[in-house]
Amino acid sequence: MDLGSNFAAKLEPFLLMAKSLKGAAAAKLIADATSAPGVFVFAELLEMSNIQELGKSDTHSKSLALLELFAYRTYEDYMQNKDAFPPLNAAQTIKLKHLSIVTLASERRILPYPDLLRALDTPTVRELEDLIIDAIYLDILRGKLDQKQAQLEVEYTMGRDLAPGAVDDVLAALRSWADTTAAVLATLDAKLADVAAMGGARRAELADHDKMLQAALREAAERAKDRGAAGMARRSTGLGQGSAGNIYYGDAMDVDDVGGGGGQENAKGKGRKHAQESKPLRKRNRF
Repeated sequence: MDLGSNFAAKLEPFLLMAKSLKGAAAAKLIADATSAPGVFVFAELLEMSNIQELGKSDTHSKSLALLELFAYRTYEDYMQNKDAFPPLNAAQTIKLKHLSIVTLASERRILPYPDLLRALDTPTVRELEDLIIDAIYLDILRGKLDQKQAQLEVEYTMGRDLAPGAVDDVLAALRSWADTTAAVLATLDAKLADVAAMGGARRAELADHDKMLQAALREAAERAKDRGAAGMARRSTGLGQGSAGNIYYGDAMDVDDVGGGGGQENAKGKGRKHAQESKPLRKRNRF
């Protein structure tokens, strides 16, 4: 649930009663509304015509000033001009300090303890931290206490009622914010377009590189295939010659063995043997 989403409902009973009240009764209603727990917005009550009429009365004009104080002013404003307001009771004092913390938190994200102590007229850090913790539990702001750095780190705050003339300042702030946001979005769009263009160029570069790589791989594969075919052809031719040579060389060696020097000697030896064998043997008589 967002901060302040149920605060308007807390004011509703006072709005219903205020419709028929004037003078002292209306002033009493303002005192009750500013003291009531959980009531932190007062714009609708402040805008009612019978409440505005209190400003024309010398007796009850301070009650209208009190309502304006709780609607959009701070505890510092009260301390600087106490005579302009009715005296505050304890509940009103604490509530006004809580609302003052909200106002300060809406202006700065980091609130040092010394600034808060001075703005809230709080004597000790312990009392200050108790006020901040109560405000967090009341769900009028979100943040954390940094005791080491002596500061309040604000995360989120409720919205307070706007003072007269503050609408123009808010509109100016919103216009400035819108212009800044538009400039940031334009810058982001330009950056995204640049990134997309760079991505497209990179993809095209990678595609060209892949095409070149595939072409180089195909060329290398074709060369390897051609070298393999040529090598196989040479090996096939060499094996045929060798086989034929071996056959022929074997026959030649056989011929050479028959017709060579050794063959001739064998032939001569055989001739002599035949010649010796052809001679008749002479028998000798033994006496």
